[in-house]
Amino acid sequence: MDREKFGSRLGFILISAGCAIGLGNVWRFPYIVGQYGGAAFVLLIVFFLLVFALPILVMEFSAGRASRKGIARSYNALEPPGTRWHRFKWVALAGNYLLMMFYTVVTGWMLAFMVRSMAGAFEGLDATGVQEVYDALLANPVESAAYMLVTVAVGVLVTRAGLQKGIERVTKVMMAALFVVLAVLCVRAVTLPGAGEGLAFYLMPDFGKLFAGATPAEQWSTFFEAVFAAMGQAFFMVSVGMGSMSIFGSYLGKERRLTGEALGIAGLDVLVAVMAGLVIFPACFAFGVEPGAGPGLVFVTLPAVFSQMPLGQLWGALFFLFMSFAALSTVIAVFENIIGFSMDEWGVPRGRACVVSGVLIAVLSLPCVLGFNVWAGFEVPGIGNIQAVEDFLISNTILPIGSLVLLLFCTMRRGWGWDAFVREADTGEGLRFPRWARGYVRFVLPVLIAAVLAAGYLPIVRTWLGMA
Repeated sequence: MDREKFGSRLGFILISAGCAIGLGNVWRFPYIVGQYGGAAFVLLIVFFLLVFALPILVMEFSAGRASRKGIARSYNALEPPGTRWHRFKWVALAGNYLLMMFYTVVTGWMLAFMVRSMAGAFEGLDATGVQEVYDALLANPVESAAYMLVTVAVGVLVTRAGLQKGIERVTKVMMAALFVVLAVLCVRAVTLPGAGEGLAFYLMPDFGKLFAGATPAEQWSTFFEAVFAAMGQAFFMVSVGMGSMSIFGSYLGKERRLTGEALGIAGLDVLVAVMAGLVIFPACFAFGVEPGAGPGLVFVTLPAVFSQMPLGQLWGALFFLFMSFAALSTVIAVFENIIGFSMDEWGVPRGRACVVSGVLIAVLSLPCVLGFNVWAGFEVPGIGNIQAVEDFLISNTILPIGSLVLLLFCTMRRGWGWDAFVREADTGEGLRFPRWARGYVRFVLPVLIAAVLAAGYLPIVRTWLGMA
């Protein structure tokens, strides 16, 4: 059977961008920028996105297009005889399931908050009141599980309809709506009285803020902490390392070079993150809210901010509609990667793969739901509850390890090899992959990825040693 293909280049770009654009852009990006001082940290993220994450994104697309397979068979098709690169595919599959085990739950919270915003549940509430609403949602396993099941059902139904009729058609509409809603919210936020201070914080770089609160002796360690945080965020934003992008590369034709396509997708990724900041930071400063409020910024702080605005019910509903679209676009893309794995590896028909994978993901997502209520006492020292453990395993383990494996596979003689990778990446029209970057990609980039991996585990090791 012939491999499915995208109906248009726009479809490929929007679906790939939809996979990358998710909670990393609109949930994690604003609060981590707030924690590290604003505009200077944004520049660090953009820099590392270009020199750190973009080359790996090109490699993932290249491996998918050259093999005409997703992560299930791309290593098998491209590896030299006698090598065992293909064993990593099981780690990648586990990573996709792990991501969905908490991503479907958090997406469900977005849907729940959208419904509550539409119903006016946050009207007149301060941050304490919103926190109570948020805590009540998490403490209710039935409601939280119900919204998770709605999210899973969306993933199953869209992917079951196929690439062009389902995923491409729905994602185009969803991404267009996402940009429209986000643009409306940006205009409203930047025109709030007092928004100028938030815009200055967000758009005028002050590298001194990277050292804020640090003694002279602590400044270098504080700076390197910010650098590693920016590298990790850049990594998280493009979703490379577990084959989520290779499946879309496998649906591509040979008309366009892949560096330009990857650059366009990364550009959309950054644009959404920057626009999300244009909504959040002016609103926070206009109402005297701390921008580095942490993960609760979206679910607790912002609903309280919207409740103080004229027509706050409308703006809050639109904001969580935008957040839901961003999260669902990633859910659909990762579902397709999981389903594509079953189709490529075992020849399972699309319909059956969708149903089986959907049921499996729904069951595997229940521990995350229960981790905030029935199993709330379960915690891993230095990491946290069930959701935090799942997030840590993806963000701090599987994504960097997967990216390192892919990088070595595309540059080593005992792998696919540099020449084969560049030949595939440069097939078609558009921007070429820079051949002068071979030394950097081969020797420097692996060290940077290993440093991000180590930096993610260092606080955990310190915690465990302190407990010994």
